[in-house]
Amino acid sequence: MLTDLGLEVEGTTSFSSVPGGLEGVVVGEVLTCEPHPNADRLKITTVAIGSGEPLPIVCGAPNVAAGQKVPVATVGTHLYDAEGNSFQIKKSKIRGEASQGMICAEDELSLGTSHEGIMILDADLVPGTPCHEVFEIENDTVFEIGLTPNRADAMSHMGVARDLRAACVLNEIKSDWSTPEVSAFSIDQNTHPIEIEVKNANKAPRYLGLMIRDLTVAPSPEWLQNRLKAIGLTPKSNVVDITNYVLHDLGQPLHAFDAGKIEGNIVVQTLIQDTSFVTLDGEERKLHAEDLMICDGNTPLCIAGVFGGKGSGVSNQTKHIFLESAHFDAVSIRKTAKRHGLNTDASFRYERGIDPLITKYALKRAALLIQELAGGTISSELVEVAQPEPQPKQLMLHYEQLDATIGQKIPKETLNTILNALDITIESVSETGVGLSIPPYRVDVTRPSDVIEEILRVYGYNNVTAAPPLQTPFPTYNARSPHQIEEQLAQTLVGFGFSEIMNNSLTSPNYQALDASLKDFKGVHLLNPLGQELSQLRSSLLFSTLESIGFNLNRQAKNLKFFEIGKTYATTEEGFEEKKYAALSLVGNPYSENWDSSEHPSPFSYFKGVIENIWTRLGMSVSDCQYTEHPTLAEGVEWKLGKTTLGHMGIVKAEIAKEFNIDKTVYYATLDWELILKYAFSKNLTLTPIPKFPTSRRDFALLVSKEVSFQAIEKLAYQTERKLLQKVGLFDVYEGKNLPENQKSYGVSFAFQDPNKTLTDKQIDKIMKKLQDRFAQELKAQLR
Repeated sequence: MLTDLGLEVEGTTSFSSVPGGLEGVVVGEVLTCEPHPNADRLKITTVAIGSGEPLPIVCGAPNVAAGQKVPVATVGTHLYDAEGNSFQIKKSKIRGEASQGMICAEDELSLGTSHEGIMILDADLVPGTPCHEVFEIENDTVFEIGLTPNRADAMSHMGVARDLRAACVLNEIKSDWSTPEVSAFSIDQNTHPIEIEVKNANKAPRYLGLMIRDLTVAPSPEWLQNRLKAIGLTPKSNVVDITNYVLHDLGQPLHAFDAGKIEGNIVVQTLIQDTSFVTLDGEERKLHAEDLMICDGNTPLCIAGVFGGKGSGVSNQTKHIFLESAHFDAVSIRKTAKRHGLNTDASFRYERGIDPLITKYALKRAALLIQELAGGTISSELVEVAQPEPQPKQLMLHYEQLDATIGQKIPKETLNTILNALDITIESVSETGVGLSIPPYRVDVTRPSDVIEEILRVYGYNNVTAAPPLQTPFPTYNARSPHQIEEQLAQTLVGFGFSEIMNNSLTSPNYQALDASLKDFKGVHLLNPLGQELSQLRSSLLFSTLESIGFNLNRQAKNLKFFEIGKTYATTEEGFEEKKYAALSLVGNPYSENWDSSEHPSPFSYFKGVIENIWTRLGMSVSDCQYTEHPTLAEGVEWKLGKTTLGHMGIVKAEIAKEFNIDKTVYYATLDWELILKYAFSKNLTLTPIPKFPTSRRDFALLVSKEVSFQAIEKLAYQTERKLLQKVGLFDVYEGKNLPENQKSYGVSFAFQDPNKTLTDKQIDKIMKKLQDRFAQELKAQLR
């Protein structure tokens, strides 16, 4: 039932107030007790345990004697020490004498702390009686619930019970719903009034407190200790245990201060930056100027909603307390807890949002429990400093939206039953829908879709039927779809040995200063960041890529090939803007080591070739590659299609790489994804059979001006011979001795092929002569 309600039960564990539940421990009767022949302080006893022969047991307790009824741990029993470690009772020989069990002291059974001697039981007990029947042992089952972060209302036993009530109502399971009664709360005497001042009302919209005097701090009764132990809490004292009990019972954090250490009035405020404060764990912390503090005047007593202070905590000597119950701003508490690295039961609930209207009820409940278990008198008025109570959220749920979301109609009577069981008030009803009032404790229900989710939780997802017939569509293949283009690009890069990375879109705003082109850039800042280092949506893929490179280099990864397809974010006059890019990076040797290959093109040429291969694989005729300057690149080139820049690549400037502790050369490229989608496969795809006839290759050694690029030669060659020229390659570039001034030599290869026949030398020579003449005419090129 809990799991169907969205409160997933991840497992159950058994709890016993005594570790092990005294399984294997029985009542025994000491029949004989004689001194041990080999040890002055030991005695040899025979003990009857109600079945079988009496057991010989060696005992070292000074108070053991014949005729006593004692607890006996039989062979095979598991007992637990003070740290909770188990040990097994075994047959043994002690100083040469057999011992088949253990007569126990109260601390050995976890029934007390005394180890002065064995426990002497009631003489009327029958030997063999299991000890778990003699002592009051509480056994229980603990449900481990995997709670989703939005369900702040279920972070208490009352919240879970409230959900179960709704399920019981819908399924017509008889149940009673009641909450602890607080009508007995009253002010005993107003002899020690306390004044409360809230200077930061936005961070503390509700703050309540009262004084309780002349109480006695002592260990809690067994029932309270067992409740806390069952959920993994260690009992401290009656006062502290009550605040923890109410926290988990009702979901309202409370805090008790030693009133004897409060000299003035309570002030809820922030303090100056780097004020020192020692918390309950003894650690000195430097406060942030935005940390909300509970103060005695200007002396800090507690980090509001997060952690108490060592100087004002309740101790065994405490006689008077100030009891606090408050509703703090979730964002403020989350930031403070994050800054100090604290995660307490109180902050966990405040961060997610608690019921703003339960503060007074919880305070009264705790005060009554303290009076019951610790005595004392309520010696002040219940002081409340609060903003106007929040009004319930008003929502309109349309039947059409409900039916469309669920896929079937829920009877209106069932719908009304569910809403009432969830404490959602029906304010109005019309033919098209219902007007609803949402209880304040449901901080996560803000939209009609949230209400539909609540209805479905209780109605049961298992009760939603699939509408027949169920059909599976087979979408048509579209090579130009964004998904297919992204898949083509990714597969191409994976084929070159690149690994895809997925970086966080949240980054540090400090990175923006590393890119001069972002000087006037307006980033997208988070309203509630987890920290300064994750407070802005990224403006470039470069810096998150460098973070990944630095991370891997620090872990002995020397050769890296990464790519990422992701978005950048900006704030414009029209609003927010998202742009998508493909980012490639290369560090180290791009080639695999091999004994028979020692010479390879430079990583720059390799990286450039990878990108040009991408253009080809995506059906883009991109041949215009030019050197360019870029704020983040020391040496860069860019590719253009007409006047449109598709992307750029180069070597990341050393000073930028150094910011990420990278001392290696980083090759980086960014490709504009929107332009890739626009131009990829813009021409219709054609399929051609694999040629049956061979390719012929010829080379030119061309002497050209230094201003002439290979791209110009390649473009001119294809213009000259459109039919048979299949590929133009550059295999050598030389500049230096024996060449005229301002001249360089290109070694250019040409591959020819006719799909219908084998080319003759005469045909090829004719084409090469045409190319030579065209190069000489257009580029002033000469053969060397």
